[in-house]
Amino acid sequence: MKSKSVKNQKSMVSQFFSGCGEYIRKKYSYLIIFFVGFLVLSVVNFFKVATSESVASFAIEDFEIGQISDRTIVSDKELLPDDFNPVHIQKGEKVLKKGFPVTEESYEKLKKMVSSPVYLDKRSFANSELYIFILGVVWYLLLAFIYKGKKVKVREIVFQVILFTSTFSVSALCGKFVFFGSPYSICIIIPSSLSVVLTAILYGQMPAIMLSFIVSLGVLNGCSWALVPSLFTLLSSLCACGVVKRVERRIDMIFVSIMLAVSNLVFMIVMGVIFNETLSSMGTVLFGVVINGFLSGILTLGLITPLELMLNTSSIFRLMDLSDLNNTFMQTMLVQASGTYQHSMMVAQLAENACREIGANALVARVGSYYHDIGKLDQSEYFIENQKGENKHNSINPSLSATVIRSHVRKGIEKAYQLHLPQVVIDIISEHHGNSVISFFYNEALKDNPNANPADFSYTGNPPTTRESAVVMLADTVEAACRTLEDKSEPSLEAFMKKLFQSKIDSHQLDHCNLTFSDLAHIRHAFLQILSGYYHSRIEYPDQGEKKENTASETGTSEAKAEADSKKAKAKKTKVKKTEKK
Repeated sequence: MKSKSVKNQKSMVSQFFSGCGEYIRKKYSYLIIFFVGFLVLSVVNFFKVATSESVASFAIEDFEIGQISDRTIVSDKELLPDDFNPVHIQKGEKVLKKGFPVTEESYEKLKKMVSSPVYLDKRSFANSELYIFILGVVWYLLLAFIYKGKKVKVREIVFQVILFTSTFSVSALCGKFVFFGSPYSICIIIPSSLSVVLTAILYGQMPAIMLSFIVSLGVLNGCSWALVPSLFTLLSSLCACGVVKRVERRIDMIFVSIMLAVSNLVFMIVMGVIFNETLSSMGTVLFGVVINGFLSGILTLGLITPLELMLNTSSIFRLMDLSDLNNTFMQTMLVQASGTYQHSMMVAQLAENACREIGANALVARVGSYYHDIGKLDQSEYFIENQKGENKHNSINPSLSATVIRSHVRKGIEKAYQLHLPQVVIDIISEHHGNSVISFFYNEALKDNPNANPADFSYTGNPPTTRESAVVMLADTVEAACRTLEDKSEPSLEAFMKKLFQSKIDSHQLDHCNLTFSDLAHIRHAFLQILSGYYHSRIEYPDQGEKKENTASETGTSEAKAEADSKKAKAKKTKVKKTEKK
């Protein structure tokens, strides 16, 4: 039994290390980013420690003449006398001895050590470096859980590292100024709320929450282990994550600014009560943190637009702008490919409703649906929804038809990059057909060539990798296919949708999108609600029967006329022939 348990433990350990190795191999770019960030922080940390008024990690204020020293302090450097402080300190000299009183001479030597630019508390520097390194490792490992199953661009990690580095630098260096010297006043200048709000809007709640904890731990070190700035940073950052969660319009950021200002005021008052500070002495600090919170929201409003364009993110503001159907591109589609436009509107309704049912991002699905067929604009007449006369595919072979049809995905991606659409929308465009076979033209090709290769009639994209992309694929398929049904009753629609869903499962189009069978049932139900309302039956108007009869009689009369004309024409032809024979 013992040997079995030992073997199990060894296998678990080996699996753990192999998993770590695989993660590092895949995410090596993150390691490079963190290493560069660590180097920048090391420079800031060196400057902070080298210019800090500390002796062996303790402030000079901890010492006064006549007190009994509780430690031994040894100088690592030889410091020569100068005009400001004429005392001379030998390298290795014991400036203070534990258990002995601090003399006037030893106090002057301590002052010289802390004010000397050549003095560096190596222990304090090493402790800070080790702390930052461990914090970086923890952050690196947390990314595996926060972004599990989600595609992450390198620029997102770079952006977060820049925000952390900026916040740490401010907390570490601004404390050198007299005004920001106390643990309370430093909270006025720390831009943690701004960093977290930007992250939440650009990349979502989970990355912002993770950054809140990482930044607060960084501030703890930057403020020389003072607890107040770290706690204040954590509370204000988490509050910022919660407040910005319901933001939908840019004007809402004014409300966010006010909420951040009020919450900062409350948190600082709580900090003062907990640590026995009098509110009368904190007037400037309270006013400062209120301004900090308000400016965080206002600056976010100003920075968000250029950052959206630079980072190509799918923030709620940008998606709302793209969902405006009055933009030039959508109006062009309405004119040049009206059938595709109407199809896209219907797909958007289906996808948005379904995503709400399963808890996916409905706004991403709606915008992705609007733009999923933009590649059809160049050759709109080759797609059935835009055809008003002869079908152009009747005059070309099935292979060429398939090439034209599947090219709309590639052209859509090209147009999406020209329009600078967010990556999530581009992914939907590239994945909304996956690598499925264009069955109609493949079956047509089989009539002429039984050995036709399915790969020649397949889309070249990848199957959906997100739930939103998969929902758009299903909505696109269902909307197009249900138009061909003669019986559009609710039972008929549901049965047909089951077949369509099953065909996507059988062709492995839904293998990588994290949809469950329960999700598929909810999606099907959501589609049915929309389609059954769209295809509902109507009652006949009182005079509709008369109109039908009139139309039928008119049709009958015209048909009789046409028949009489054709008989006359035949008789004429016969007469001509007889005359020619004579």
